[in-house]
Amino acid sequence: MGTITQRERKDKSIGYTAQIRLKQGGKVVYNEVKTFDRRQAAAAWITKREKELAQPGALDAAKQADPTLSEVIDQYIKESRKDIGRTKAQVLRAIKEAPLGGMVCSKIDSAALTRFAQGLGVQPQTVGNYLAHLASIFAIARPAWGYPLDQTAMDDARKVTKKLGLTSRSIARNRRPTMAELDLLMEHFGKIRAKRVDSTPMQAITAFAIFSTRRLEEMCRITWGDLDQVGSRIMVRDLKHPGEKIGNDVWCDLPPEAMRIILAQPKREDRIFPASSDAVSTAFTRAAKFLEIDDLHLHDMRHEGASRLFEMGLSIPRVAAVTGHRSWQSLKRYTHLRHDGDRFAGWKWLDVVAPPKEANECP
Repeated sequence: MGTITQRERKDKSIGYTAQIRLKQGGKVVYNEVKTFDRRQAAAAWITKREKELAQPGALDAAKQADPTLSEVIDQYIKESRKDIGRTKAQVLRAIKEAPLGGMVCSKIDSAALTRFAQGLGVQPQTVGNYLAHLASIFAIARPAWGYPLDQTAMDDARKVTKKLGLTSRSIARNRRPTMAELDLLMEHFGKIRAKRVDSTPMQAITAFAIFSTRRLEEMCRITWGDLDQVGSRIMVRDLKHPGEKIGNDVWCDLPPEAMRIILAQPKREDRIFPASSDAVSTAFTRAAKFLEIDDLHLHDMRHEGASRLFEMGLSIPRVAAVTGHRSWQSLKRYTHLRHDGDRFAGWKWLDVVAPPKEANECP
């Protein structure tokens, strides 16, 4: 039996979302959604559509020829041999649960996509990410499976949302930690490690993030087999890239401090930092909150590391060899930095996470 949900649109008008969910064996096998301006129209559509679907073979035909967007997303995830990624998986899950996810492909036009964008209630940069991830579904639905998802509708919606200011490019963060903030974090992580020796080595990971400029997931993925100690470099698997992530394996230079931290790690597993990215992210976020450090993320350590290299006087090509940037354009925002030297010279915490060789040598 169909249901009608009353929703207030962004312009304060009222819409009535009619939804038909059919089950077989306790599982939802068909889901269709359509929004109307009047409740009577929504009720009439449900009655008419349920009669149509009750005809012999009508349900199978509807499912095969014109599935819901939610079903298409499920098929995309199931058949994709690429790693979907945590962020994209979260976005696709949210789209499935939204009214848009219950609409059949043939009914999704640019207006429906624009309404979806308007109703997200998030920053323009995030709206842009939602549409970008959804666009990957639209790009293959028709050529791969013959589903009537209109690529032109998506293109039009992205143009409209940009003109309306609903989407925008991500704003580059410029947050850098102060040395006092780093002292607080490193001391905090050290106390936790002293109490639980099997806890995530947050001191080493935080320091390595600065000196190597590596992203969180990259740090948690690198293995001892990826290390070229003689060449002082590391193979970063599936390096993040706008066009291609999976299989984008890149050699990245390791500054001496980053190499020193790696060599100080115990070889207990194949991975150099055997921790999950979720655990590391959660530990850093909790620590910053506990220490009342405002608006500081672990990813900001990468920005700090790149800034450090420029302040030391390294050129864009040399910095790119460390960060892994293919395009130097992304690094041009750092070129205004003055060559003030290395503010991490003599940093006491490096000796803590990677004691000098003399300290490890037997007398």
